[in-house]
Amino acid sequence: MSFDEVRFGGAVVVKADQRIDLSNADAFRDALTAAVAGAASAVIVDMSSADYISSAGLRALTIANRAAKAAGKVVVVAALTPLVAEIFTISRFNLVFSTFATVREALEGASPDGLGQFDAA
Repeated sequence: MSFDEVRFGGAVVVKADQRIDLSNADAFRDALTAAVAGAASAVIVDMSSADYISSAGLRALTIANRAAKAAGKVVVVAALTPLVAEIFTISRFNLVFSTFATVREALEGASPDGLGQFDAA
């Protein structure tokens, strides 16, 4: 599984596809930490195609979030599928991460300078 990355202004959007579990959590962590390093202001994790996230995937998000905070950046999550939203609620990650219904709303909230590029794409 690969985690595609797209830049919009100061934000980097990382798209998570299918399941995020122990088999690919290290690759997910690496993609997120690389996105944090390359973003000017924010990393937006697009979960619209993720049908599951395990504790290993949640740990990868936590590691990226810590790195972002240390660098004065944010990590936000967008477009949670129903099961992933339930996992976020049960694990209380919805209290740790700002969540948005769409990637566009996440850009608007976390890095509005990228909206023009996003709308043109």
